[in-house]
Order: sequence, then C-alpha cells, then structure tokens
Amino acid sequence: MSSTLYNLKVIDSHTGGEPTRMVYEGFPKLEGDSIKDKLNYFKQNLDHLRKSIILEPRGNDVLVGALICEASNPKATAGVIFFNNSGYLGMCGHGTIGVIISLAYQRKIQPGEHYLETPVGLVKTVLHDDGSCSVENVPSYRYMKQVEVTVPGFGPLKGDVAWGGNWFFLVNEHNQKIVSENVDELTQFSLKIKKALSDSGITGESGAEVDHIELFAKSEDKSVDSKSFVLCPGAAYDRSPCGTGTSAKLACLASDGLLQEGELWVQQSVIGSLFHASYQDLNLSIMKEQTIPSNIDNAIIPTIRGQAYVCAESTLIIQQYDPFKWGIDL
Repeated sequence: MSSTLYNLKVIDSHTGGEPTRMVYEGFPKLEGDSIKDKLNYFKQNLDHLRKSIILEPRGNDVLVGALICEASNPKATAGVIFFNNSGYLGMCGHGTIGVIISLAYQRKIQPGEHYLETPVGLVKTVLHDDGSCSVENVPSYRYMKQVEVTVPGFGPLKGDVAWGGNWFFLVNEHNQKIVSENVDELTQFSLKIKKALSDSGITGESGAEVDHIELFAKSEDKSVDSKSFVLCPGAAYDRSPCGTGTSAKLACLASDGLLQEGELWVQQSVIGSLFHASYQDLNLSIMKEQTIPSNIDNAIIPTIRGQAYVCAESTLIIQQYDPFKWGIDL
C-alpha cells in the first residue's frame, strides 16, 4: 500500500482563460522572514513540489501556481509566491486576480481593499462588488526604448525592454497575425526573439533575463485599444491579456506621451479576453514600499482590472511510490 507524502489543498481558477492554482494548505513551512527569503527557501529546498503541482500528470504547461504563505508586512492579507512550469515569477497579474477571487470564494475576504505581499513588493488589490478585481501593480517602467535585435529567419526588429513585475520585450511591428488560430506560429516566432535577445546580450536591469515576449496589433473590436500575444517562460502563451505585460505596455505608452494619467486602456488577449487598465504617476502614489533603479525617471503605478472564475476545489495527493510524484519533467 502506498503511503501519502503530501495532501495539498488547492483552488483552481481562470482569469480571462489563464489558469491559476492557489495552494493554501498542506505545503511545508517555508523558512525566512521576508517573502523573498521564503521564495529562496522554496527554490533551494522544495522545487520538486513546484514541479509536482504544475507539471503533468497533476498540472499542465499553462498553469500558474500561487502558494499562499504568511506575510512579513502587517499591511498584507497574505503573502504569495507565483511559479510555473519553468520556475518562479516575481509577480503575476492574472494570478493575483485569481488569488483574490479564490480567497473571496473561501469567504476569507469581503469586497474592499486587500494587499498581497509578493517577492517584488506589496501589491494593492480591490475586490469590487460586481466580482471583478483591480490590481495596483508594482512600479513599472521602460528600461530601454526600441532596441534592435536580429531574429534568424525574420531579420532585424525593434522592441522596448520594460518592467511590469516581470521583464518584457514589447514589439509593435512584426508582420505577424495575432489570432488564436496562429498561436503555434506566434509561439515559435516569440521563442526565436527570446533566443536572439539572449544571444545578443540584451537584458533587463542588472543582467536580468528578458523572459517574456509581447507582440501587439490592432484589435478587430473598435472598443479595444490593442490586442496582444504574450509568451511566458516555459514556452506557454498567456490566455489572458497578461497583467504584468499590460503594466509594461502602459509604462511605454506613458513614457511616449501616448496615454495620460487616469486614461483607460483596454487590452485584449489573443483569445479575446479583456483587461481594463490605467495608471497614476509614481510620485502621486501611496505605494512607497517598492524601489526602482536610480536611473529610471519614467516609472508609473499601473492598475489592471479583470475577472476570474473558480473552476475547482480539490486536494493534490502525492504518494511515496508514485514514479511521477514530482511531475513529468521533459
């Protein structure tokens, strides 16, 4: 008879089609005072559990995990560590919305303001009476404008390197059709861009990998400002419009004077789901906990509003003699 190693209590949700798996019970205690410390402990000692939660046969490549843990900041409702099939995410916009909706489903929170502590800073959220959620993200900024990179088979193209809680390369001119039927081609194209960036030594601040690629185009819907395709680490594309990617987009628009403070921006995903976004200038924000590079003077505070839906409440069972207890790691 097989003995059980872990019973992990989870709630699955999706935000604009992009899934989040919130782990709220059964996970081993993470050592450390701050969320960054807890993240490092997770990476160094329990990465096999990340794989077990996310990879097949219990998960899939699209899934984003959100581990609820004790916050170090008394302002926060909870701490959260986001992770996916390839590693860990500093912040996740769709995942934050998924966590708030899941906590509301558990009746742990009511409509109103709630803060989540992430490894990249404190994130303010608002659970609205209509069930939607707004996320006031970490300070976002453009790091480099219109960087040229040569992509084998496609030639040179230009894009912005920007931070929205993760590092992005944002491309407006690419000659690709952003439609759901074209996701395989868009994925391969974006993977080539990502490799070209790495081969060319193009990085974010302090040599950080630019691990998200974001392509933009006009939407067929006249009420929508932009349509996007976002490739996440691990080669999975974002079904939602991507909260951190939309934040990076707003930072670039603000820097170019194309979007004013408080003005609404509607971002559409490749499958048609929507986020409604706006920003405030950093110096007007009450968010003082985050730091930005000293040479950056164009940072903003983006707010992303979207809707998540709970899909399942279940227990992940990890048994000792299961040959794939730590996932199928191809």
